[in-house]
Amino acid sequence: MVKEERVPDSEGIRNALSRVDFSDTFSTTNHQDSLEEIAKLIFGKKPPAWVQGLFRFRIAVGKLFGLKSVTPDDYSQEFSEGGYIGFFKIFRIAENEIIVGEDDKHLKFRASILKTDEPDFNIKVTTLVEFNNAMGKMYMFSIGPFHRMVVKSMIKNAEKRNKDTP
Repeated sequence: MVKEERVPDSEGIRNALSRVDFSDTFSTTNHQDSLEEIAKLIFGKKPPAWVQGLFRFRIAVGKLFGLKSVTPDDYSQEFSEGGYIGFFKIFRIAENEIIVGEDDKHLKFRASILKTDEPDFNIKVTTLVEFNNAMGKMYMFSIGPFHRMVVKSMIKNAEKRNKDTP
């Protein structure tokens, strides 16, 4: 189960961007896997076909506006700051939080994967966006209806309930 909740207060979230124009947080439960494994389940796993189709559409339209659409020169699957999980760059790794994201000409995006000690919904995935210009605002407005569905689908990949939890 994935639910929406308030954006948590963490060092990674507070320092991820100079300004936050859009944010949301979705959470699930996973006490079994390491934070690295959870981040890879969310951002490194091949998404469902419908999500892949949306990503392909985004790349095609993005090319028309000069947005990033190719693998960066510094791409590395090494799990370290500067490496990548899927197509998201790792900006920060802490004991209980990983910050991934991407910078483009229209906006800066960060996602925090925060692991808490809460018994349920201990994995909190927060999207943070800083608009660089009007195109960033238009982009978020246009993907808004799909963002929630895609994020919830990706986070569901990391859900693992304890054996004694129904």
